[in-house]
Amino acid sequence: MSLKKGTKRSGWRRLGKALLYVTGTIVLLLIILVIYVVSVSHIDPPEIADKQSLQWQRKPLDSTSYTLGNSWFRKSESGLYELYVEGKPFERGVVEGKLTAELVQRQEDHFTDQIKKMIPSQTYLKFLRYFVGFFNRNLAHNIAEENKEEIYGISFSASDRYDFIGTNYERILNYHAAHDIGHALQNMALVACTSFGTWNGASADSSLIIGRNFDFYVGDKFSEDKIVAFYRPEKGYRFMMVTWAGFTGVASGMNEKGLTVTINADKSDIPTGSATPVSLVAREILQYAKNINEAWTIANKHKMFVSESFLVGSAEDNRAAIIEKTPEKMDIYDPKEQFITCTNHFQGATLGKEEKNIKQRDETASGYRFNRLSELLQQHGPNTVQKTVDILRDRYGLHGENIGMGNERAINQLIAHHAVVFEPKKKMVWVSTAPWQLGKFVAYNLDSVFNMKGLQYDHEIYDSTQTIAADPFLQTEDYKSFVAFRAMKADIMDGKEVDVKQLIRLNPEYYHAYVLAGDYEFKHKQYKAAEGYYKTALTKVIATKGEEDHIRRQLEKCAKSN
Repeated sequence: MSLKKGTKRSGWRRLGKALLYVTGTIVLLLIILVIYVVSVSHIDPPEIADKQSLQWQRKPLDSTSYTLGNSWFRKSESGLYELYVEGKPFERGVVEGKLTAELVQRQEDHFTDQIKKMIPSQTYLKFLRYFVGFFNRNLAHNIAEENKEEIYGISFSASDRYDFIGTNYERILNYHAAHDIGHALQNMALVACTSFGTWNGASADSSLIIGRNFDFYVGDKFSEDKIVAFYRPEKGYRFMMVTWAGFTGVASGMNEKGLTVTINADKSDIPTGSATPVSLVAREILQYAKNINEAWTIANKHKMFVSESFLVGSAEDNRAAIIEKTPEKMDIYDPKEQFITCTNHFQGATLGKEEKNIKQRDETASGYRFNRLSELLQQHGPNTVQKTVDILRDRYGLHGENIGMGNERAINQLIAHHAVVFEPKKKMVWVSTAPWQLGKFVAYNLDSVFNMKGLQYDHEIYDSTQTIAADPFLQTEDYKSFVAFRAMKADIMDGKEVDVKQLIRLNPEYYHAYVLAGDYEFKHKQYKAAEGYYKTALTKVIATKGEEDHIRRQLEKCAKSN
C-alpha cells in the first residue's frame, strides 16, 4: 500500500516538474519575443555629420509669419498656410520643423486624439506602438536616405508628450506609413478620392487641366491647418504640394517641369511587411521626373505596402496617364482619348480585369462615382479651370439625382481634406479653402513663387486676380442643415441622446441618415421603429454593398426581436 502511495507521489512530482518546465519555457519564449519585438521596433535615425542647423533660429516678421534664411512660413488671409524651404535634406527638415513647430505638434495632437477615440486604452496604445514598430521594423530600409534625413530634421520640433508611442523620429517616420497601414486594414483611410484630366479637344484651350479631391479624414481638426508647400531641394526639381505639418510625402503636387502627381487608393490585401509608403513614392516622382515615362521608371523600382493609382499629368507629354501599382504587379492606363478619369479601382489591361478589382468597382462607391464623373465631363463640354472646380464640387448622383448630402457615391462627399486644380503648362495651381472644397480656390504660379528672394515682409503670394469664388451652396439652408446633421451624427457616435426624426429632417435623401436612426433605435431596443428606418434606407441610393448587407442583417435581427 505504501509503495503505491510513494509511486503516486513520485508521478505527481514528475508531472509537476514537467508542467513547471513547460511553463518556464513558455515564459522564457515570451520574454525573448518581447525583447525581440521591443528591440526591432526601435528605428535608428540616419547618421548626420553636420548638425549645426539645429542651432539656427527662426525670425518672426509678425505674429503669423517667420523666416529662417531664405526659407519662410506664413498664414494667408485665405486660411491656408504657405511654406517655402530649400537646402540639403537634413537642414531642410530642421528648417521646416522650426518654421512650423506649433503646427507639427498640433497635427500630432489631432492625429493621436483621433486614435485615442478609437483606442481609449493607454495600455493598448503602448502595445500598438510595438505592433506598428514590429510591422514597420524594415521600414527605414525601404525609404531613401534623403527622405529619412529630412524627416529626422523635422522630428527635432516634435513634442516629447508622445514618447510612449516612440521617439520623435520613429513617430514621424511611422506616420508616413499610417495611410498605407490604415488603408490596408480598413480600406477607408482614403475614403474615396476622385481625380481627372482633360487635354487637346477636351479642354477649351487644348492645354492639360488636372483636377482632384483628396478625401482623407482623420477628424475635423486634422484638416484645419493645410499647408501649400514650395520646395527647392538640393537635388531634383523644384515642386509644390498641398500637405500638413510634419508630412514630407506627396498626396497632390506639381513640379517646375509641369509634372503633376495625385494618389488614389485601391482595394488592398492586408500587407505582410513594410515597404515604401505610397506618399514617398509620389514624392520621388514629383522631385525627379519630368514626364510620364520617368514617373513609371521611378514607381517601378519601389515595392509598396498597398495598391494605389498614381494619376500623372505631364506638360511635356500634354496628357495624363494612370500608373497602377500593387505590392506584386504594376500596370499603366492610357485611355487613348483626350481625357482621363480615376476613382478607386484599376482600369489597366491587366489589373483592371482582376476579380477583386471588379468587385471593388461594383460593390463600393467607386464605379458609380466613376460613371458620374464621366457623365459630368460630357455634359460640361470643353473643360476649363472653372468647370473643373464645378465638377469637384458636384454633390449629386447619376443624372443629377439627389442622393443626400455626404454620400460616398458623390464626387463631393463634403469630407475632402483638400481639392486642387493644375494647369501644368502655365505652372498654375488652384487650392481649395475651407470648408472642404466649398471655399474659394486661390491660385499660385510656381515661377512667381520660386523667383522670390526670401520673404522680406509679410504679404500675400497667391494671385488674387485668378481666385475662383466660393460655392454659393455655402449660403443655402441645405448647407446649414448638413452642418447640423454632422453635429448630430457626432453626438450619436459619442453615445449621446438625440432626436432621430430631426436627424432625418436635416438630410432626408441620405440613406445613412436612416441607418443611423435605425442603429440608434435598435440600440435602445425600439425594434419596430428601427425596422421602419432600415426599410426606408433600402429605398435610397446606398454607397456600398457592405452597407446594404449591414442594413439587411439588422432587419433580420429586428424581425427576431419583435
